[in-house]
Amino acid sequence: MTKLIHVAVGVIVGSDGKILIAKRPQTAHQGGLWEFPGGKVDAGESVQQALWRELKEELAISVIASEPLIQIRHHYPDKSVLLDVYKVTHFDGQPCGAEGQPICWASVSELGNYEFPAANKPIIKALELGDKYLITGDFVDVDDFCQRLSRALQQGIRLVQFRVDKLDLIAYKHLLGKAVSLTEKFSATLLINSSVDLFEEVVELFPFATIALHLNSYNAAAISARPIATRFILGVSCHNEQEITHAQQIGADYLLLSPVKKTSSHPGAVPLEWSNFKVLVELANVPVYALGGVGQNDIVQARSVGAQGVAGISAWW
Repeated sequence: MTKLIHVAVGVIVGSDGKILIAKRPQTAHQGGLWEFPGGKVDAGESVQQALWRELKEELAISVIASEPLIQIRHHYPDKSVLLDVYKVTHFDGQPCGAEGQPICWASVSELGNYEFPAANKPIIKALELGDKYLITGDFVDVDDFCQRLSRALQQGIRLVQFRVDKLDLIAYKHLLGKAVSLTEKFSATLLINSSVDLFEEVVELFPFATIALHLNSYNAAAISARPIATRFILGVSCHNEQEITHAQQIGADYLLLSPVKKTSSHPGAVPLEWSNFKVLVELANVPVYALGGVGQNDIVQARSVGAQGVAGISAWW
């Protein structure tokens, strides 16, 4: 069995919001690629202790404040790694390549221009996604829908899942157009909960919109490969280990994992509770949102057990 190498990784955020990245030596594993700095966790060290030590050695900075971002398990042909990734929000000192390595600062939107090891790519996705995810709920009419969505966007929501049932196709597309206009105004991403075929129609209707596809577990189970181009975000709803495994096999960029708590909308569903949620999150190598009976006040708890954040309807709708 290949030995699992435990690595502490720091996503260092500057005062201007840019991210520090460093270039790996040509002689190292995955040499010549850019990476988020860090290093191996030594025996007897906590992840945070290893991170503080590595960043001091590599960049000559002292970590003042950090928070968990994502945990990733990745298997290369010659080794397996477990990346414990922390976002470093405050530090002391001026970062430099203390071991002679090139470093640079890049905005989150610029990170895609750099070549990273495969294990680092989910980190970029975690940085692109926020910690609050709205799913649209019931509404009276088009005006009511727009008012509810506008209010959520004004409150800082930047991920909106358009989930609308019981409308004919003409009414659906009309309402979708309203949602596209509003989310574009706030530079938010609109995630279309639909079949792959319907999503392809939506792309033709709104070729320049910032849209993505979200598959429920039923639609996800019906496919065996990633159904859309990588320029679009792909999300999948999951409820158990098997669905998490399948979602990653078809190239999901994030997961919704539910139900965390008991909900009135699904009274018969057995809640995972945070303990089981944490176990399932550890199986995922992509950002995971907690869903089901959670809201704004659960974000800290969700992040403490490895989640990207929380998703919900009533919290913001």
